[in-house]
Amino acid sequence: MNPRLMRRPAAVVLPLSAALALTVVMGTAEAEPARHGSAARVVSTSTLPDIPLAAFSNGLLPGSVGDDRDVDLGGIGSDLYPAGRRGEYWTVTDRGPNGQIAVGKDKRRTFPVPGFDPAIVKVRATGGRIQVLKSIPLTTASGAPVTGLPNQPGRDEAPYDYSATTPLAYNANGLDTEGLVRDRDGSFWLVDEYGPSLVHVSAEGRVLARHVPKGLGLTGADYPVIESLPSIFLKRKINRGFEGLALLPDGDLVMALQSPLLNPDKAAGEDSRTTRLLRFSTRTNRVTAEYAYRFDPVGVVEPGQTKTSELKISSIVALGGDRVLVQERTDKASRVYEVRLRRGADILGSPWDTTASPALEQLDDEAAADAPVLAKRLVLDLNTVEGVPGKIEGIAVEGSSTLVLLNDNDFGMTDGPEAFDANGRLVDSDVETTLVRVRLPHRLR
Repeated sequence: MNPRLMRRPAAVVLPLSAALALTVVMGTAEAEPARHGSAARVVSTSTLPDIPLAAFSNGLLPGSVGDDRDVDLGGIGSDLYPAGRRGEYWTVTDRGPNGQIAVGKDKRRTFPVPGFDPAIVKVRATGGRIQVLKSIPLTTASGAPVTGLPNQPGRDEAPYDYSATTPLAYNANGLDTEGLVRDRDGSFWLVDEYGPSLVHVSAEGRVLARHVPKGLGLTGADYPVIESLPSIFLKRKINRGFEGLALLPDGDLVMALQSPLLNPDKAAGEDSRTTRLLRFSTRTNRVTAEYAYRFDPVGVVEPGQTKTSELKISSIVALGGDRVLVQERTDKASRVYEVRLRRGADILGSPWDTTASPALEQLDDEAAADAPVLAKRLVLDLNTVEGVPGKIEGIAVEGSSTLVLLNDNDFGMTDGPEAFDANGRLVDSDVETTLVRVRLPHRLR
């Protein structure tokens, strides 16, 4: 018997059609203690069944994936947005299966399924199972797949095949999609880590516009590229661009930079605990505000961790008015805070929006201590809630006191040459895509 059938019989025996149906104020950023946080509890858990990635991709774009190397659909936990009906959500994949392999002194970025195209995926969580209801591939103006491949030599990591021996071509259309919201007109907004960029997508998945930092100079894309974001965001860390996205009640978007900018230099960025949020008007297509967000010390977010560079924002969620939830995490721990985007905290166009020293990212320096930083309140330490999976990247609010959480399982991939066997087939990590609902002991809104 084919060993692939033995490893995941339920997914392979299904026909493709069945498988695919399947508070902001000025002042300190240190958090208040959580109240009764330990009383939060998981009330439901659902997992995504095995769906071969080639079957999924070719069902959307025939012929796009010739060999999935035994990789299943995954990575849909890059974000989570309510789809209207209870238990139904819009999700989005990231750029696809990828890893790192050390070759000499270099760490090469691998793309074992380079034909994979990022997709918006509508799911339903019911009966312990995540069922795929609808999938929308992301395409260019001419209908070609955008792919998840890097854009620019010298700025993005060079792409290689699964073994890190054969170089792959860059693609100006490529997107590393992360945050997702659905607008009132049925279109979608996404954020991307490469640019970093804000991407407007039609209801059918066609890229309508990609907003990037001024001075990026991205050429050759088969869709409009608009340099409308502050140029300071050109200093993003590799693979740490925009990660979170929220849609405010007034129609504005708020996007979160995953990690501090390398500003004024790499050393400052790696040691910094201050990242940035941008507010963007969908009516005027321009940035209207910028905010400084201060992480807690890394040992607070993940006890025992000492590397400040492990701190990340993965998700932000609008609560109402100017209130948003912000998720701080490492790969092993996660905490959720509430902030309020008050007008007085706006740093757009100020000296903090430049590379001038002392830079915003140098807030540990006494000279920078007077910078405006969003105050925050701890809502929930997810480390205290039994049954929450690791690497949560998608968060939604259900009702007044329930958080819905979705993890990124990285398509079952791990880093290093051991990610694939001698035949080039995936050695699956066995981390499942898992959605959990967490009931809080207090109201969020």
